[in-house]
Amino acid sequence: MGRWYFLRERFSVAMTESSRSLADRVQSLRLPPPGGGSSASSRLPWFLSMVLSSVVVYLLLRGSPLKQPPESRDTSPQSTTEMTPVVRDDRPVPSESNAAKEIVLESKGYVIPEQQILVSPQVSGRVIELNFEAGQRVEKGFVIAVLDSTEYQAEYERVTAQLESSQESLAEVREGNRPDEIKQARADLAETQTNLDQSEKDLQRSTELFGKKIIQLQDLERAKSQYEALAQRVEKLTATVQLMLDGPRSERKRIAEAQVRQVTAELRRAKWRLDNCIITTPISGTILKKNTEIGNIVNPIAFNGSFSLCDVADLSKLEVELSIQERDISKVFKGQSCKVRAEAYPKRIYEGYVSRLLPIADRAKGAVPVRVRLAVPADEEGFFLKPEMGATVQFYAQRSGDTPAQATALQANAQPYDVEIAAPQFTTEDPVIPHPTPPLTPPLTPHWQTPASIEQRSWVPKIPWGIPDVARVTLRPSSRCSQVI
Repeated sequence: MGRWYFLRERFSVAMTESSRSLADRVQSLRLPPPGGGSSASSRLPWFLSMVLSSVVVYLLLRGSPLKQPPESRDTSPQSTTEMTPVVRDDRPVPSESNAAKEIVLESKGYVIPEQQILVSPQVSGRVIELNFEAGQRVEKGFVIAVLDSTEYQAEYERVTAQLESSQESLAEVREGNRPDEIKQARADLAETQTNLDQSEKDLQRSTELFGKKIIQLQDLERAKSQYEALAQRVEKLTATVQLMLDGPRSERKRIAEAQVRQVTAELRRAKWRLDNCIITTPISGTILKKNTEIGNIVNPIAFNGSFSLCDVADLSKLEVELSIQERDISKVFKGQSCKVRAEAYPKRIYEGYVSRLLPIADRAKGAVPVRVRLAVPADEEGFFLKPEMGATVQFYAQRSGDTPAQATALQANAQPYDVEIAAPQFTTEDPVIPHPTPPLTPPLTPHWQTPASIEQRSWVPKIPWGIPDVARVTLRPSSRCSQVI
């Protein structure tokens, strides 16, 4: 009994301590009553947050403390009309050791031939001969097709005969009448003159007989009419002889010459049509696509059907067509060194350079078309790089052919420009803009630098410290700027 009583007492004590310990733990988890004072440690984070917010608001209102302090204004008399701050380019200037290795942009494009020609005949006709296949390498002047020339040959022969006839007519007009023809005309005139003399004598005899009442009036009138007819004939033959002596009129000569020129032009056109029945390649290159077969009727002016024979391109002169986004176009310039990798052969690297930036942007894409010309080895022409293949182009900071030192000088030693601010011109209709009295300070900021290749130009800056918005600013090369700020 004593042992059992002892165990029960100890169990009761243990239970009491356990319940008391549990009550203390629950009491420690209870939140402080509302309105009670907080400790200093709980108020410290709120105080730091308020201080930090005040500093941020102050910096936003006053501007960044890292901004360059304004320079002292120029006290010279020209300080109100001309300022010469140094301009600086936004692009980073690489070190001389890394100028040739710096990649400023990477873009994807497509390989295209620099010159691709759609070979079409200049006359229509049926194809009777084809001498090419797709992928074949041809030289300039190679006969790729022949058209049926029956109609054009007949037209050529007809115009040739017409030209010969016109030339003979011109020669006849230029030579004039032959001596025998003139002699014949004079003989006819002499014969008619003799008949006129005899008719005159008959008229006189008839007049005398009519006066003696031997003949009737009818016989006298007949003799008189015969005399007058012979007189008119003599006059006509006299004029004919004179015309033959003078030769053809100058107008007839010019008409004959014009007819010869007209027929000559027709003959030239007929010959051109006949010659164009044989089609040759205008350049040396590779046949990209075959567009016709033997027996097809080819018409170069047709909208549907066969209007061309093939596509020819010189695969030794390739370019990569790219669309550079407007936000990156400032990193690209003409003559810039590039490296090209075809997606089909990523381990093959081709050297290239920016050949041109097209003068108009693509509004839909928000990009500017750029062409990068490649250097394709002669033994790889048409083998690895093919038109319309995808390619990746890496643009480097240097120009094509420049050394690393030249690449560094190109960006670091760009020619500075002066900024001249011209006074605005006002008319009576323009509103008068008052000029403030404070001087022009600080100078134009930020400064920027441009390459020496930029031409003189005008632009309208945003100057909030006293110059009207209509003022014009002209950039011109300056020899006084020796420092880049």
